[in-house]
Amino acid sequence: MTLIPPSTRRVLLISLLTGSGLCLANINTASLVTSAASVSCISWKVKGICYWLLCTPFGCSVKTSVKVEHFIPEAVVSAYSGPGENPWTEMSTVSTAAGGAESSIAGALAGVSTGGGQQEMKAPGLRKQNLHFHYADAYGHPAASLMGGQIDGYSCKSAATPFTPYFISSLDALVWRSGLPESLYPEALVPGQRELGSQVGADMWGNIYPRSGFVTQQDSYKSAAVVAQRVADVITRQGQLHVYQPLVGQPTPGYWPPDPVRENTGTQNHKWQRLAPALSTTCAVFPDTNGPIAQDGNYAWALWQPYSCCKRRGQTFLYSTDFS
Repeated sequence: MTLIPPSTRRVLLISLLTGSGLCLANINTASLVTSAASVSCISWKVKGICYWLLCTPFGCSVKTSVKVEHFIPEAVVSAYSGPGENPWTEMSTVSTAAGGAESSIAGALAGVSTGGGQQEMKAPGLRKQNLHFHYADAYGHPAASLMGGQIDGYSCKSAATPFTPYFISSLDALVWRSGLPESLYPEALVPGQRELGSQVGADMWGNIYPRSGFVTQQDSYKSAAVVAQRVADVITRQGQLHVYQPLVGQPTPGYWPPDPVRENTGTQNHKWQRLAPALSTTCAVFPDTNGPIAQDGNYAWALWQPYSCCKRRGQTFLYSTDFS
């Protein structure tokens, strides 16, 4: 596992604060915070009961507390066409600052340029297909702390830190552009494994592996969604062969962070809220209904994940029970 070096993170954050934001975008930090007030995305509910052992000089007793579950906006995941075109206005400057690192990395790859966008391909007897390449970033959602841990026992703390760069494809250019070594993994070679959508259901969006920026897909929205799913797949796991910062919570007594993101599992461990090109007030999972096509090729989603927790009522956590 390779982490984004602290020195690089500092440079990126300095660029965020001092940059001029030359890239046009249609979402900003204020709109992201506002968009997080979505009841359907939060999905707060009482999940069960926790049992604690409380001991005092006068003896021990068992105390209970309510176990709650709700989703928290963890990260803003963007998939965009050109360097520095992240649709999150404040972060577009950070993405531009990281572009210099990509130029030096990609320069070491024979015949690999640093461009993005799509290439149309036609083959005899086959329908037209498009090969898309997306840059991608994942930053901590600005509302992660606002939505999590504010009410003890009734809201759970998020593992995400607002504005933290969890993934910047320009810094991961070697793997993001070559697809190696993941193109040799069984998940990439065996049909039917780790695919977003279903071939049987005629709703196949793309393969998760190799987790790179290239997607063969006619629909620009779907190709960007596949890239966003790949990024979430990387950052919610430890020890992946990418340059990134893991967004992984550590379970403690009375606190259950989410499992890693997994495609085609419904809303068990994640949801997506579309942010750009058109803001949605609801959440869904891929593959969902066809979204709006961005004229500039730039997309962004908020990644929501579920947390469970309960208020500490004693020195020792005994167990918890969930309502059926």
